[in-house]
Amino acid sequence: FQGGDTCEYLLSSGRFLGEKVWQPHSCMMHKYKNSEAKNCLIDKHIVFIGDSRIRQLFYSFIKLINPQVKEEGNKHGNIPFEDKSSSIKVDFLWYPEVNGSMRQRIKSWTEGSVAKPHIIVVGAATWSIKIHNGSNEALAQYKINITSIAPLLEKLAKSSDVYWVLQDPVYEDMLSESRKMITNEKIDAYNEAAVRILNSSSRNSKAKVKVFSVSKLIAQETIMKSADGLHLPESSRDTNAMILMNVYCNKIMKPIDGSCCQPQPPLTLIQKMAFCFFTLSIIGYLIISLVHRNNYRKNKSCTDLESGEEKKPSISTPNISTLEMLLHSFCKLGLIMTYFYLCDRANLFMKENKFYTHSSFFIPIIYILVLGVFYTENTKETKVLNREQTDEWKGWMQLVILIYHISGASTFLPVYMHIRVLVAAYLFQTGYGHFSYFWIKGDFGVYRVCQVLFRLNFLVVVLCIVMDRPYQFYYFVPLVTVWFMIIYATLAIWPQIVQKKANGNCLWHFGLLLKLICLLTCIYFLSYSQGTFEKIFSFWPLSKCFELNGNVYEWWFRWKLDRYVVFHGMLFAFIYLALQKRQMISEGKGDPLFSNRVSNVLLFISVVSFLTYSIWASSCKNKTECNELHPSVSVVQILAFVLIRNIPGYVRSVYSSFFAWFGKISLELFICQYHIWLAADTKGILVLIPGYPMFNVLVSTFIFVCVAHEISQITNDLAQIVVPKDNSTLLKRLLCIGGFFSGLHLFSAIQDQSRH
Repeated sequence: FQGGDTCEYLLSSGRFLGEKVWQPHSCMMHKYKNSEAKNCLIDKHIVFIGDSRIRQLFYSFIKLINPQVKEEGNKHGNIPFEDKSSSIKVDFLWYPEVNGSMRQRIKSWTEGSVAKPHIIVVGAATWSIKIHNGSNEALAQYKINITSIAPLLEKLAKSSDVYWVLQDPVYEDMLSESRKMITNEKIDAYNEAAVRILNSSSRNSKAKVKVFSVSKLIAQETIMKSADGLHLPESSRDTNAMILMNVYCNKIMKPIDGSCCQPQPPLTLIQKMAFCFFTLSIIGYLIISLVHRNNYRKNKSCTDLESGEEKKPSISTPNISTLEMLLHSFCKLGLIMTYFYLCDRANLFMKENKFYTHSSFFIPIIYILVLGVFYTENTKETKVLNREQTDEWKGWMQLVILIYHISGASTFLPVYMHIRVLVAAYLFQTGYGHFSYFWIKGDFGVYRVCQVLFRLNFLVVVLCIVMDRPYQFYYFVPLVTVWFMIIYATLAIWPQIVQKKANGNCLWHFGLLLKLICLLTCIYFLSYSQGTFEKIFSFWPLSKCFELNGNVYEWWFRWKLDRYVVFHGMLFAFIYLALQKRQMISEGKGDPLFSNRVSNVLLFISVVSFLTYSIWASSCKNKTECNELHPSVSVVQILAFVLIRNIPGYVRSVYSSFFAWFGKISLELFICQYHIWLAADTKGILVLIPGYPMFNVLVSTFIFVCVAHEISQITNDLAQIVVPKDNSTLLKRLLCIGGFFSGLHLFSAIQDQSRH
């Protein structure tokens, strides 16, 4: 942390990721669309003053507003541009030299009640070098002229954004004979003079002329691609225009993935209350710890003065009170949430844009696969999808998803489609696991429901409060929560059909299948009736949970994307448990699941199906079309994997403890990555150690995994306290939770009203 202004970094430093992606030092740059640029610059007047290089920047800038603009007109004259729909005026004024004419034009904006431009971009020098054949007298005159203009620019900077564009280097080998006197040595001298003179009289003032020096760095990497050795290639000019747009618009538009030039958001009322709560929890825990320490010292073994023998107190483990465990958990959680806030809300740590390369995704995948295979152990049981195996499955999938997110692999469609299958596989396990529990146990009590809901949602609710984000922002948790409630409702409503009842009469199996068919019909209807779906989730209080950016479209899209896979998980669990009950499968250690012939046929079909899906996903050309097919076909690869993993007896009898360890904290890993591994709400990468990308990833990953593991323990501890088994106590806790959310809603309404 250098304490610098991210705007200064954006204007002065950075590097290329690949050939065309510019990465400013310490912050993220947003790629503005035409509509966003118009919204930002509405009713604004922007002026570009200078030579042909500034004219190029002018054209790149107005193309952000209207891509249809063509570079035509008098090259050595003024060029106006106006977008009437947004009342935006952008003018290029031809002043190739810093002289009296330029001074007079700038002075006209400082006098009287003349309307001043909102943004002024100035720069010139190469013409002075060319006309005067690079003489020292021309440089001396340039210093005199810029000295006379500087106070005027500084005066304008009090009410407008003023940028002085330093001169880019040239590619001397490509310069024409008439431009051979324009050397990089001369350009450096002119730039040095401009930097030294500008802001010399207002060094302590906030209103300064902003020096646009980053263009020099960009030109150093790209000028050799120039057509004439003097003018930048189009991609570099576009990058400069986008930087200029970020400098001015980020503080207005506040894009999530544009952290440069964005001020730290003010604390909301709810965030302040959360801070007070965690502070009181920490103080309370410290007080209790001090009291216990003093009591321990008093009870410490002491020497009997008469006999000289040591009397040892009886050794007993003190019972930790519920209050102490509660305060201890909230104390740890408070410190962790402080880290979350500092990483992704305070402008303390740096953030960088993602940049995808095949090596950045596939090499880490190979690393973790090797580690996973290395930590192979025998399972405690050899049933299909036993606990160790499902933990392993969740673990390796979560690690692959994490690598997918940090590498920015969503831009590569084949990888995206395979990751969609992994997300679907999580939901498949949701359907399989919860159906199996309710079918076998027949436990539809409130305690079970509350335990599951608490474990799924606790961390997300806390993050919604601390990070000031809506519930739907963490889309996966609402998704699994709703599907859990759908599974519960399907099996709990009359008639409740469970395995024990079905064993007595086979007709109950048909009754359950009828329930599943009704569920499938409802899913099919809602997936093709967006209006009905949105009406259901637009009712209060559901709208408070599922709205994002004022509507529930995002929620409908997420739900629709994997709409059938939970049903597939439930159906698979039903078929598997029915076969298991009738002893039609063999689950002994080392035994194949079916007879050798059937097992070999199923394995062959599974491998072919698995590879066929991968070939189809890898040949996808259009994300929208593939997303339409995904809900129906993703189950093919999921079932193929389950059969490949479970049909051979040996494969079913072993698991990777490395992957299983991560699988036990997979939910926490998925949620925590939003803010303390990635940054800017997953749009960028958190940078704790700038300048060393690999070392930074190692350090931030270590902290991230430790935090996720700790939060998992905190959630388990609090679940025992908040959701007790005693029904009367549980009812009281539920009333308290209801009161908490009512208060949260009230404060949220007050907060929203104050914002508006």
